[in-house]
Amino acid sequence: MTHLSTRFEEALTWAHRLHQGQRRKQGGAPYIAHLLSVAALILEHGGDEDAAIAGLLHDAAEDQGGVAVLDEARRRFGDRVAEDIAACSDTLIQPKPLWRARKAAHLAELSHASPRVALITAADKLHNARDLLVAVKRDGPAVFDAFKGGREGTLWYYDAVIEILSGVEGLESITALLAQTVAEIKAVCGL
Repeated sequence: MTHLSTRFEEALTWAHRLHQGQRRKQGGAPYIAHLLSVAALILEHGGDEDAAIAGLLHDAAEDQGGVAVLDEARRRFGDRVAEDIAACSDTLIQPKPLWRARKAAHLAELSHASPRVALITAADKLHNARDLLVAVKRDGPAVFDAFKGGREGTLWYYDAVIEILSGVEGLESITALLAQTVAEIKAVCGL
């Protein structure tokens, strides 16, 4: 059983400060709700404290300050957590490169990622997909208009992530949940 120390508490507080005022695209929930859900999924699927901390901070560098935030994460939580955050970020460059190229590059990196990074990614994508499913059921396929990849690109990306994660030993359960959620999204959309 994973023990959570005061490092997790510190990461939670820092994540809350970094993302304070940020809201989810769908539903407008405070962004910390996503980060808590990702950390919970990581812990529920066998992740350790470092993976849970990286889950709390997986969007910090990408969305809240780039390399400077990544360096601060390294100082606070160590190399392992910082490397996981970097591996989960599709870019630290501002302005961000074009969506499709950025996602394709991230998928290429994910195909060689550690099992820990794959778990963090699976938890992130599962929570995102669950939120998207709720939104599609509530508002219909028009919700994809808020996504840079639109419906086609978003579903392409999820399918590619599922294909990569399907080859990672130990992630069968969470990958199956992700695949089931994406299948439900497609069904609601009539695909």
